[in-house]
Amino acid sequence: MLFLNMDKLRIKLKRTFNSINTKLAVVFMLMLLATIEVIGAYFTRQLEQSSIESFQTSIQIPSFVTNQLSVQLSRNNSRSNDRMSQIISDYNNDAISEIIVVDNKDIIRAVSNMNDKSRVGQRVNNNIVKQVTSTGRQITRVVNDNGTSSMIQISPLTSTTGTSNNVGAIYVRASMQSVFNDLRTTSITFLVASLVAAMLGAILALIISRAITRPIEEMQEQALHIADGDYSNQVKIYSNDELGQLGKAFNTLSVRIERSQEESDSERRRLDSVLSHMTDGVLATDRHGNISVVNQMALNFLNVTEDEIINKPINEALGLDETAQDLISNQKEIVVTANSGTRNEVILHASFSLIKRVTGFVSGSVCVLHDVTEQMKNENSQRQFVSNVSHELRTPLTSMHSYIEALSEGAWKDPEIAPQFLKVTQEETERMIRMINDLLSLSRMDRGVSRMDMEWVNLNDFVSHILNRFDMIVKTDNNEKKYTIKRELGTQALWVEIDTDKMMQVIDNIMNNAIKYSPDGGVITVRLVQNLNHVILSISDQGLGIPRKDLGKIFDRFYRVDKARSRAQGGTGLGLAIAKEIVEAHHGRIWADSSEGQGSTFYISLPYEPMSEEDDWDEV
Repeated sequence: MLFLNMDKLRIKLKRTFNSINTKLAVVFMLMLLATIEVIGAYFTRQLEQSSIESFQTSIQIPSFVTNQLSVQLSRNNSRSNDRMSQIISDYNNDAISEIIVVDNKDIIRAVSNMNDKSRVGQRVNNNIVKQVTSTGRQITRVVNDNGTSSMIQISPLTSTTGTSNNVGAIYVRASMQSVFNDLRTTSITFLVASLVAAMLGAILALIISRAITRPIEEMQEQALHIADGDYSNQVKIYSNDELGQLGKAFNTLSVRIERSQEESDSERRRLDSVLSHMTDGVLATDRHGNISVVNQMALNFLNVTEDEIINKPINEALGLDETAQDLISNQKEIVVTANSGTRNEVILHASFSLIKRVTGFVSGSVCVLHDVTEQMKNENSQRQFVSNVSHELRTPLTSMHSYIEALSEGAWKDPEIAPQFLKVTQEETERMIRMINDLLSLSRMDRGVSRMDMEWVNLNDFVSHILNRFDMIVKTDNNEKKYTIKRELGTQALWVEIDTDKMMQVIDNIMNNAIKYSPDGGVITVRLVQNLNHVILSISDQGLGIPRKDLGKIFDRFYRVDKARSRAQGGTGLGLAIAKEIVEAHHGRIWADSSEGQGSTFYISLPYEPMSEEDDWDEV
């Protein structure tokens, strides 16, 4: 617990000392202390010099005293020594501790201290005194004897007889302890005043720094709120100075950032909405070719998840051998084949464009994937359709050309061959007419211009009428294949709204196919049942059947399971395609079920709404 508290205290102190508030206060206080110390040192020095000069002036022996001493030195007798001792003894100056009078021969003539009276008449040993008596110049020195500071002042004494002859010198010693005591007291007072000023300066610095840093701290907090997306707070303005102007600018910046962020979010949401609802896939890359943005349609096309494709090179995502840089730099349009989860294969048209900044720097690229599977399928179908039509028409035309050429070369004169050739030519012509009529019917249905004459019909009676006609054909024509029609229609009236001519064409086509591909004497079963809101008509034969791989293609135009046999039987390959278009125009559905060698069953499902008794009564 103690270590934990110490760590908390250490962290708190670290934060405190790292604060600009503390730094400003410390810097201000140090600058104040430095300024005070420099000024104090200069003031103390000047005070010391001034005190020493003042003290030096105060111990200066007055001229009337030095004149008297010069007069006595000029007389040079024993009474003059006593007189000089009396003069310097009478001179009252508390600062002076000792006065000695020396003549120009360096002999002590008088002393102020009566205890040193024995020194009178002795030669002085002080070199400074000798220097003054020899040069006639005043010398002042500060000496320290046993820790006591004193000032020594040696002044020359000149003759008063009108000449400037040097007659001696006066040696004055004065204690400077009081001066230094006053200086020490002044220094201590200045130091205390400096500390008080420093403390006051520190408090003032804290107040000023707090006033400076408080708006900055609030701006820092607001910046953190802005970084988190919160723009509700505002920096408080305390004054109209530079910090206040900065706070106002910061608040303005916050409002503009919020507005820009809202616009950016709105644009991002709009872009996301556009991307998510686009029927084309979009891939955006950085300048290195790595995918950074992808929409849902592109994920569906490529059958991947967003995590699997983000930051992946675009060439790998599209399954291309070219590098990502080549794809971006060439900006060519390519066709890509991808495996989709919902379909076996998707053919995509990929186009690339660069993302450039104002400076022209390429920051990435955008790849748009357009699904051209249906377009390619339609183009292939159209090519196949043209090829099939050309092939289907070329066969009868070739046959007709051969027979007509033979007739023109003289076969028309042969009474046995000519009728046969003309019959074949007529049959081929009728076959081409049927094919062209079927093509025109499909064309009208494709263009939506085929008119439907809808009417309410009892489907039971309608189907029975068609089957009666096929029964009549098999009874009256001895050359046709023999077959039997088995009816399972029921007795309930099933009223549906159909175009009777077109629906009769559908049933005739399926019945004719059932008769053609059934063996001689085969049974064709026709059933009519109601299933929920649909009526289902099924026609089953006992023919060779349709291979399972061909069931999904039998309703395609010109598709034949056995092409040679179909042409031999005169089919155009368009009957089931027309039947599908007609049934779907009735909002129904047609399909087939078959097994090879076991016959085929074709189903027609039409919308059906059961009628109530009131509806039946109204109909009557």
